[in-house]
Amino acid sequence: MSDKQRLKEIILDKSYRQGKFKLSSGLESDFYIDGKQTTLSAEGAYLCGKEIFALIKDNPEPISSVGGMTLGADPLVTAASMVSFLENQPIPAFIVRKESKGHGTEQYIEGLRNMEAGSTVALLEDVVTTGGTLLEVIERVEAQGFKVGLIVTVVDRQEGGAENLAKAGYPMKAIFTREELLR
Repeated sequence: MSDKQRLKEIILDKSYRQGKFKLSSGLESDFYIDGKQTTLSAEGAYLCGKEIFALIKDNPEPISSVGGMTLGADPLVTAASMVSFLENQPIPAFIVRKESKGHGTEQYIEGLRNMEAGSTVALLEDVVTTGGTLLEVIERVEAQGFKVGLIVTVVDRQEGGAENLAKAGYPMKAIFTREELLR
């Protein structure tokens, strides 16, 4: 069994739920993917990191660091960074806060000292619906002088996120689309 197939099994077992759910986008859905149930498991985190790192390596523009909005992206950026180290191509991770730190440096981004000024970064997300959270993250990352060269999600719910991001000039790659995950 391939790593991607095994990751699909883990997501369906640990993260996928049917029922009536309100999503962070405000939309209602008949299914929910609680990505953290997969990304916080040892095997799920490792497999997500491997798949994300493979997409980063295939990106035409070199990626210097990986980050995303806390809390959903935290285990993903850590996993991708650790896999990159294991592959002898270390890429540091960063976290974007929902609110600026109320003390010290008062930054939105944690990990800045590991990032090369003006470099190209990848943003990660466990599940994308409309892309609204990612557009916020892009704004904060670009305000610090970085270029967003890649967006990767574990699951694209296929509810407009990829299209909204593409319209803004940011193509997104998904490990799984909703269609791929549920077939």
